Amino acid sequence: MTDLPLLRPAVPGPGAGEPQSGPLWLPTRALGRSVLLTGLLLLLGVALGRVDLVLLAAPFAIGAAINLRRVPTAAPEITIRADENHLVEGGEVDAGLTVANPDSIGYDLVVVRTRTSRWLKLEHSDRPFAITVSADGWAAIDLPGEATRWGRQDVGPAAARAAACGGLLACRPVVTPARGVRVYPVTEPFNAVEAMPAAAGLVGAHRSRRPGEGGELAGVRQFAPGDRLRRIDWRVSLRTRDLHVASTLSDRDAEVLLLLDVLGEIGLSGGVRGGSSVLDTTVRAAAAIAEHYLHRGDRVSLLEYGAAARRLRPASGRRQYLTVLEWLLDVRPDPTQTEQYENIFGAHHVSSSALVVVLTPLVDPRAADMLAQLTQSGRYVVAVDTLPPEAAPPVKNQWTAMSTRLWRIERENVLGRLREHGVPVVAWAGAGSLDLVLRDVARLASVPRGH
Repeated sequence: MTDLPLLRPAVPGPGAGEPQSGPLWLPTRALGRSVLLTGLLLLLGVALGRVDLVLLAAPFAIGAAINLRRVPTAAPEITIRADENHLVEGGEVDAGLTVANPDSIGYDLVVVRTRTSRWLKLEHSDRPFAITVSADGWAAIDLPGEATRWGRQDVGPAAARAAACGGLLACRPVVTPARGVRVYPVTEPFNAVEAMPAAAGLVGAHRSRRPGEGGELAGVRQFAPGDRLRRIDWRVSLRTRDLHVASTLSDRDAEVLLLLDVLGEIGLSGGVRGGSSVLDTTVRAAAAIAEHYLHRGDRVSLLEYGAAARRLRPASGRRQYLTVLEWLLDVRPDPTQTEQYENIFGAHHVSSSALVVVLTPLVDPRAADMLAQLTQSGRYVVAVDTLPPEAAPPVKNQWTAMSTRLWRIERENVLGRLREHGVPVVAWAGAGSLDLVLRDVARLASVPRGH
């Protein structure tokens, strides 16, 4: 049996793929034992004058000479392949490894081992694979599995070590870098049927309060210069003997700003079929809300409430939806020690007519202050509570049941104070989560503002 060192150290961490100095192929323990046994038998045969010991050493010497008559010069080439199609949480992953032999000498044994992200459940990826690769040939290893959580997951790095010449030579470990797999968040069902509080553009599906070209009838009025002939209402015109036209309300689009609170992570993520953490709920809700409004022709932008304050500019269409999904893949906990709500909206202009949907667990006091600042600035704000029902306080030490209860009571008081100050807060529950809140916001928006 071929003697190879353990391969587990051959899958090192970052920076281990640097080229190593020294020969590429090294003798194995089997070659060392063969040389040692041959030399020992020859010495004993000569010293004791025994021909049988010399004859006994001959097979070892001849076998080593025959196997080493041709020595490989090239190392195996290992390639990681991964599915690059649109992959969503819970979808099947088509991954695998390909080991190629560029040399004219076949490999007796190739041991391959790979690492994968904990959120990619690939079959048999936790154990090494032993394969043989012929000269100028290749062999494939399939790693089917399932993606269980959103994000940029890695297949790899992978390492391979080959043995040739009857197991007398082994190459140094060949390490290939990891291959990234983009797993998009699953969009939870969401459908808001209430009207937007304000609309600005000229190409949307929302009914505005301004007359113009649209599909919503606003009334009948007398014909005026500039009116189109196809707008003439002939029934009213014949009855009154004066030309009348049907006036309509213009269809306009709206801007929706999704503000993601990433000051910390609370709860444990169990993947698509397990429990959800705050970031899981935040990312999936943001993807669902963005998909809904972009499908209606609205403009959607995203902004992180954290140290980095990443922002995605407002746009509409399918391209923006794909950009939103890519942007959400990089959402990470990003705590900051500054009172960021004071300057986050100074550096990033937020339209006064935009609907600001804040996805926050409302645990950090700065989040509540930020909501109050937004409301006082006159913007249309909706707070979506993303805290899991079973979540515990975000501390390292274990709290007692009484302490956790007091923490929840204090948080409920914060929610109550926000509602008293006119900040609507609703827990995310999928389809129809924001209907009641958007209805109230739309009613407030229809009231004339004081100057």
